[in-house]
Amino acid sequence: MQLNSNQIAEILPHRYPFALVDRITDYEPGQWAKGIKCVSVNEQLFCGHFPQEHVMPGVLILEAMAQVGAIAILSLPENKGKIALFGGVKNARFKRMVTPGDVLQMECVLTKRRGPVGIGQCGATVNGEVACTAELTFAIHAG
Repeated sequence: MQLNSNQIAEILPHRYPFALVDRITDYEPGQWAKGIKCVSVNEQLFCGHFPQEHVMPGVLILEAMAQVGAIAILSLPENKGKIALFGGVKNARFKRMVTPGDVLQMECVLTKRRGPVGIGQCGATVNGEVACTAELTFAIHAG
């Protein structure tokens, strides 16, 4: 199943400039999701990071991966209208710079859930090269 940007906006509360997923390429509610972010030089973040050499900040790569994971958990009918909040980041590793023109392909597999708290194993690649990996903890909030 795919979701376009309008369908993603029906599930996630994020809006410009923090809507960091352009398309969900496939997902299974409550289990996993895959998505893409098309990185463009026209994004505001490149005005300051860094003007002389544009690099997508690692924290925004983590946020984009978390949004993909949020699709996996918030697409469950019982979570409609709720939000997923960061609870923690473990073992984040950045292996490659992400720059304008890159297509960031992300995946998040939900590995554990206890009540409103869960963990996702996430990864992001560009052209098959690992850009980032991390374990993200989230908490579901009624919003």
